[in-house]
Amino acid sequence: MMLRRRFVLFLPRLVSLLVVACCLVTIVYMLACTPKGDNQQLSLPRVHSPAMKEGYKAILQEREEYHLNYIISLKKQIAQLKAELQGRSEQFKNMQDQHPDPLGVRLDHSNPEKAQANLLAFLRSQIDKAEVHSGIKLSTEYAVVPFETFTLQKVYQLETGLTRHPEEKPVRKDKRNELIEVIELAVGSLNNPEGDGNAKHRVYTASDFIEGIYRTEKDKGTLYELTFKGDTKHQFKKIGLFRPFGPIMKVKNENVNVADTLINVIVPLAKRASKFRQFMQNFREIGIQQDGRIHLTVVYFGKEQMNEVKSILENTSKSANFKNFTFIQLNEEFSRGKGLDVGARFWKGNNVVLFFCDVDIYFTAEFLNSCRLNTQPGKKVFYPVLFSQYNPSIIYGHHDSIPSLKQQLVIKKETGFWRDFGFGMTCQYRSDFINIGGFDLDIKGWGGEDVHLYRKYIHSNLMVIRTPVRGLFHLWHEKQCLDELAPEQYKMCIQSKAMNEASHGQLGMLVFKQEIETHLHRRKWRKKKT
Repeated sequence: MMLRRRFVLFLPRLVSLLVVACCLVTIVYMLACTPKGDNQQLSLPRVHSPAMKEGYKAILQEREEYHLNYIISLKKQIAQLKAELQGRSEQFKNMQDQHPDPLGVRLDHSNPEKAQANLLAFLRSQIDKAEVHSGIKLSTEYAVVPFETFTLQKVYQLETGLTRHPEEKPVRKDKRNELIEVIELAVGSLNNPEGDGNAKHRVYTASDFIEGIYRTEKDKGTLYELTFKGDTKHQFKKIGLFRPFGPIMKVKNENVNVADTLINVIVPLAKRASKFRQFMQNFREIGIQQDGRIHLTVVYFGKEQMNEVKSILENTSKSANFKNFTFIQLNEEFSRGKGLDVGARFWKGNNVVLFFCDVDIYFTAEFLNSCRLNTQPGKKVFYPVLFSQYNPSIIYGHHDSIPSLKQQLVIKKETGFWRDFGFGMTCQYRSDFINIGGFDLDIKGWGGEDVHLYRKYIHSNLMVIRTPVRGLFHLWHEKQCLDELAPEQYKMCIQSKAMNEASHGQLGMLVFKQEIETHLHRRKWRKKKT
């Protein structure tokens, strides 16, 4: 009985001890066996949860699935990159197969020195393909890529449209930086000539730069030709640079001495004695007094006003002590091509630069040097794009008086346009003119002969330099299109006549003059009424 009573009293204590022991074991187990995540400890299920073991398994399985999915995603990205790399490699290989290296050598990127040499060879092959050292045969006059002219301050461009100016400062930063870089490289090349050892040279600066021309052949690169002052008045330095859609490479460095380069200015003429008097004023001031290396050949058609023209020539000869002129008279109907052809073939001296000129042209001394610098016998002919003057009576109609001629000769959108459709004013050596076959003498009257000659040159291996020039102006005069012209010639004459009057905006103001006056009248009437 006593034992039974003691057992009953001790049983609650034993149960309590067992419960405490179980709790201690549980706590120790949880501290030792709880799983952890990558960066932080996993949340613990409640101690008294009936699904504690299943909770741990679920957490572990969730983390495992996360890492497996992440690994699968990485493998997919790697596979995509490999596939893209393989595709690009095959594409590059196909391009190499279709367009092999010009030298027959593929770039070997495992050998940097060989790769650099091959790259340099490729860039030089681009120079050979471009019109740098010689011209190429072209199928039509529209295939000629014209040059643009630039100085330290401005760019003279052809593609003006209705909104752009024929001359402007390079506003776009990339164009401005491009031309500055080209000038700096040219100056550096002049100051560090190759193969001269320790010889002393003058130090060139950007202020020695006169002007440059450039053009871009979109499948080859950009060619720059820059002219600098030389050691004497009549000496110049010319630097040629080429950007083959890569680093700029020097392709030319030559001394050009034009001190003894004579220009034979050939002017075909019929009547128009008053215009010839104006032309001779310009010729005397620029050709005789400033330049001095010039000859004038006048080919006169018919006898009407001939004595007056000869008198103007003789008076200029006496007053300016100028003997370098030739007067040729032809008793036949005027033909510009015939006159220029006769004048060119009449010359009996050494090879000479021919400047085909009209009586309504004004030129500067700078242009005469451009004529010399851009022609080379057997290699280059010069087709300058002149600036054509609008009708002064329309342009300055709102002024009290029309400014003097020199004040009118300003290159602006409101004063004129680049005559990019005209090919009549041109400079070439007489030998090239004779070898090319001269003018087509079957063409009579106005227009057409210059285009035929131009086409002959672009169909040859001679390089045609075509660029707008600052010092060559076509003076406005009223055009008369004669009835006896052929239909195509008459159409060309009318188009030229329309282009010469005024700018698009100025012509618009004339067309809508009545509408503008009506508008102003209505505004005045409304103001009075109020």
